[in-house]
Parts: sequence; structure tokens; C-alpha cells
Amino acid sequence: MVFSGIAVLVVWVTAMVGYSIARNARVTAEKVKTYAESVDLTKLSGEARAKALRRLADMLNALSLDERRKARLDGISWQWMDAMTEEEKAAFIEATMPTGFKQMLTSFEQLPEDKRRKTIDDALRHLREAQVKLRGASGDPNPGTNGAPVLSEELQMKIRKIGLQTFYSQSSAQTKAEMAPVLEELQRVMESGRPFNGR
Repeated sequence: MVFSGIAVLVVWVTAMVGYSIARNARVTAEKVKTYAESVDLTKLSGEARAKALRRLADMLNALSLDERRKARLDGISWQWMDAMTEEEKAAFIEATMPTGFKQMLTSFEQLPEDKRRKTIDDALRHLREAQVKLRGASGDPNPGTNGAPVLSEELQMKIRKIGLQTFYSQSSAQTKAEMAPVLEELQRVMESGRPFNGR
């Protein structure tokens, strides 16, 4: 019985240590924010700079969908974007776009115009709701009135007029960065299958 009790105790301790390690190793938007604020990209150069950019991209890619949305809406990587060169911005955007993103763009472009418009509207609505919820959770007294729009009206008009795939391929790295939260939300809406209902 003593050996059985010790074995059970060892199993419990091992499980608790494993759980604690896994919990601490999980990347969160807060951990990404802490890292982004702890590193001054403007003071780095060469390999140290490239390594810091890779680390931030890896951390963003390790986030769950909800944490990733929170990080994007919080603008965690924006302070770094201002310090990046155009080449670094382009590489960073490509490195942090979700898997299957290009296939999503192709599928989106094959939708009829009315479904494309509705899908964009749905994605923007979901993002606005998430933005309001995020600001409300942070204790902002006016969660619906503060913060930049999810995507400017000008960009929305261009996307609707010339098509998302064409617009994305012709956009600057800065515009792609501004579009990133919308594109990720658009991919979520597309993966839900709602745009294909009724086809």
C-alpha cells in the first residue's frame, strides 16, 4: 500500500508539473505584448534584428485564433512596423499570414459579387464586435467610441471595386499590415462555410 500511495503521489506530482510547464509555455497575446515592449527594434541591426523579427513572428503564429485576434486588434506589432524596412514588413506579413490564406483568396474571388460584399461586411462586423468586446474587457468606459476603424472606408471601397486578390497583390506592406486583421477574419468567415450557403 505504501508503494501504491507513493506511485499515485508521483503520478499526481508529475501531472501537475507537466500542466504547469504547458500552461507557462503557451503563448498568449499578453506574452507577445510583453516581448514586443521589451525589445527596441530601432537599436538592433544585422542578425540580432532578424532574430527578433523571427521571434515575434513565431510568437504570433503560435497564438490561438482568439489570442491572435486580440493581438492584432491591440496593435501589438504596430510599434515594430514603424521601425521595419519595406522588405522586413513584407517578409513579416508573409510569415504571419495564416496557413491556407492564398487558397482563401482564390475561393473568395470565385464567389459572386453580392456574396463577396456580404462576406467582407460579415468579417468587418465580427471584427468591430471583437474590438468593442476587447475594449470593454480592458475597462474602457466607452468601448464603442474609441479606437481606429477596423478598416478604412477608402480601403473597403478599393477592395470591393478591384477585388481582394488583385488589391492584396498590388498593396504595399503597410497596407497589407492594416488589412491583416480583416484578412484573418475573412478567412474565419470563409472557413465557416456561410458564404457558400445557397450556391
